[in-house]
Formats: sequence, C-alpha cells, structure tokens
Amino acid sequence: MRSSAIVADPRKRWFQLQSELGGDEVIFDAPISELNTAPRPAGSGTTPPPASPTAPRPATRYAPGDEPAWLVGAPPIPGPGIAVRSPQADLGVASQEETLTAIAAAVAGCSRCPLGEGRTQTVPGEGDPAAGLMVIGEGPGEQEDLSGRPFVGRAGALLDKMLESIEAPRPTVFIANVVKCRPPRNRAPLPDERAACLPYLHRQIALIRPKVLLALGATAAEAMLGVKKPLGSLRLQVHSYDGIPLVVTYHPAALLRNPNWKRPAWDDVRIARQLLDLGE
Repeated sequence: MRSSAIVADPRKRWFQLQSELGGDEVIFDAPISELNTAPRPAGSGTTPPPASPTAPRPATRYAPGDEPAWLVGAPPIPGPGIAVRSPQADLGVASQEETLTAIAAAVAGCSRCPLGEGRTQTVPGEGDPAAGLMVIGEGPGEQEDLSGRPFVGRAGALLDKMLESIEAPRPTVFIANVVKCRPPRNRAPLPDERAACLPYLHRQIALIRPKVLLALGATAAEAMLGVKKPLGSLRLQVHSYDGIPLVVTYHPAALLRNPNWKRPAWDDVRIARQLLDLGE
C-alpha cells in the first residue's frame, strides 16, 4: 500500500521522514552504502560489503531492494517480554449485542467512577473494527472531551504523522484509551478509575482482535500489562496480551515535550509495523 508521494530514493525518503517527525539529528543504523537500495550500474566497480551473518536483521516480507522507506534502518524485532491474560469483562450487555456500537453506548451511560461527572462527552474510541493495529492511549484531553474523538489535538496530529510514516494511516487502525472520560486537568487516571473503565477496553480488544497492540505511555502500558514499571524498562520487548503482540512506546504528548524521545519512539512503531507484517 504505497503512496505515490513516497520518494523513490530510500535515502531521500529517510531524511524526509526524519524531518516530518521532528528529528533534528540524523543517526544512521547502518553504513550509508546499505541505505541506498537502488541497483548499482554495471561495471561501477564498487560492491557494498556483505552483512555480518550474525547481525540481526529486521523481519521482512519484502524482496531485496523493494523495502519501504520505514523499514530502512529499522531495528530487528526484540525478544519476548511479559505475557498476560485479560480478565473477563462484564459490560452488562447480552452476548449477541457485544459490538463496538453497544460498548460505546454503554460507555456513554457509564457512572462507574467520578470521571463521568465532569465529562462533556465520552471518548469510547474510533477506527476500523477489523484493524490489524490497535493503538491504546491514556485518556481523553480537553480537545478529545469536546469532540468525543481520541487523539485530535497536537499529540493526535503527531500520532497521525507517525502512523502515516509506517504506512498504517489512521483510518486503518483502531484508537482507544484506558479511560473513556477526561481526568481533571488532564492528570493521569487514578487506579480506581482505571479499574472501573478497563473492562470496556478489554471487550473492545476481544471484539477487534487486532494483530498488534501499541501502548502509548506508561499509564497505558501499566494498565495493559498489570505492572508498575518505568516505561524504559518495558520498551524494546514484545509483550503478549491474550496472545496478541504488544509493543510499548512513548505517548505523543511526551514526544512534544521532549523531542529527544522521537527517535526511540520511531524505532518502537517500526517494530510494531514489522509485527503487523508478520501477522498478515
């Protein structure tokens, strides 16, 4: 699913992606010769050195020389992390009515925690009900509370750009949050608020059954994995939620505050994209 706007030269496309994602530095993961996948003219007299047989390579279903721009310099898929099984979720609806629309209706009438008292709108989530990639954030902010849609502010614009860059645009994914109502002053949801709202998310995942989960930020990672750990210790592992690969990365809002995290986040989303390819 390549866009006609993608630059043909992988090196130029790499610089373009770096610029779009706000990277001020260019860090090469491989010798510059390996970044140019265009065929060399006959008789050029130069041949790139062969890759080390022990060097890990990104998982790929693409023919040599036909890799998409996002895969150039991508890290290999890391090893396994935490494996969890989801608890049974009781949404109070009959099994034949367990659809995303029914869940959204249940969320709209929810009063399980105090967050509902201050909401303008609930934000149940949106996207492709058959999405291969499901993105999970922390909770709605001010703009999301007003619109009823997830990730519509500056952080949402950055998330959209990242998804476009891995050729998984927003309409093809499903985006949801741990809590469906805005916490006051955009604070992190409290443990009891998370516990009250998580059954909705569990059911959404069970219905969509995505091939890959991408958790944005420590709150989403902790809620999904049931652990209290620094985000840095949860990155660069492929966790498992009911057998679905789960990748942890920084929240886009954190990337806006600290642009130095954009590069590692870019690596994380490319790991998720490789897993999505493997699941197709």
